[in-house]
Amino acid sequence: MKNKIIALALTFTTGALILAGCGSSASGASAGTSSSSGSKDAGTLNVFVWTEYVPQSVFDEFTKKTGIKVNVSTYSSNEDMLAKVKSETEGTYDIVQPSDYMVELMIGQDMLQKLDQTKLTNLSNIGESYLNPSYDPGNAYSVPYQGGVGAIAVNTAKVDLDIDSYDDLFDSALKNSLVVLDDYRAVIGMTARSMGYSMNETDTGKLSEISEKLMTLKDNVKLYDSDSPKSALIAGDCTAGFVWSAEIALAMEENPDIKVVYPSEGAYLFMDNWCVTKGAKNYDNAMTFINYMLDPDTAQMVSAEFPYLQPNQTAVEAMGSDYSDNEAKNPPAEAIAAGEYVQNLDPDVLSIYDDMWTKLKQ
Repeated sequence: MKNKIIALALTFTTGALILAGCGSSASGASAGTSSSSGSKDAGTLNVFVWTEYVPQSVFDEFTKKTGIKVNVSTYSSNEDMLAKVKSETEGTYDIVQPSDYMVELMIGQDMLQKLDQTKLTNLSNIGESYLNPSYDPGNAYSVPYQGGVGAIAVNTAKVDLDIDSYDDLFDSALKNSLVVLDDYRAVIGMTARSMGYSMNETDTGKLSEISEKLMTLKDNVKLYDSDSPKSALIAGDCTAGFVWSAEIALAMEENPDIKVVYPSEGAYLFMDNWCVTKGAKNYDNAMTFINYMLDPDTAQMVSAEFPYLQPNQTAVEAMGSDYSDNEAKNPPAEAIAAGEYVQNLDPDVLSIYDDMWTKLKQ
């Protein structure tokens, strides 16, 4: 990633001067007015975020600091979010939380508006490797929130197989025992990776092969769950799975027999982002909220409850070894280097993916 820190330095300085009169700090304090202003009616903010991903305490603290009331709606997949935003009147939601490829798609469909980086005085807390992504050069429309890996969870007390790859999840010994993400790009992508293909495969011949193997996963899947797959792992209802790395970290805290495995083929990677919708009715409040989320104290609150890959390097340094040395919370660099992000595909190709997913879940 190209270093945007120098390029943004002047805008950070300008933003600090602008926000100083509002009681904000450019040196890491949460955005907005002082906590004493919490009793004021500073308007509202309508956010649309992933289920079980932003602690309620974070929203509450934001309202306390700024007086801005936050109305929260949730979704379980990027595609659900996209469809909902399209179906509502423009500006119904001020902020959305799309993953990498979905940011690019929404930009292309003119569904987002540019961020005012002069108001993002806390952006410098983000590690430079997470800035200037290919899906949004210069972070014109998005800033990173959290990311992670579609990793493998294994209950070592109940699974005899030596699992080290996505391919192992197709073993018939795991019949009716897996919890997997309810996400067609992730599961089809995982299948493609297990065969040495890209998660973004477009060749129809290879997609036919992937479809055949995907169907062999059907008998092994007991549950599709992107919201809280850890629950089935903790309860013992499922003994292995293909789930978010942070869900595995939380499951491990409840049951030490559960382990995280990063697949030898290279894992599914994702980065979720804060974006402002086109026509947002509360743009200034949205910018205040995004800057608040970039504060290292806020990031630590988030990671304490939902320990995903944290791009806020200031927060990571403050959290210490409890976070950085936990491979489920903080995926190893080699796992990230070997992984792959989902990309936008042509509608004709996506229709093939849709058909594959429908057949799997019938």
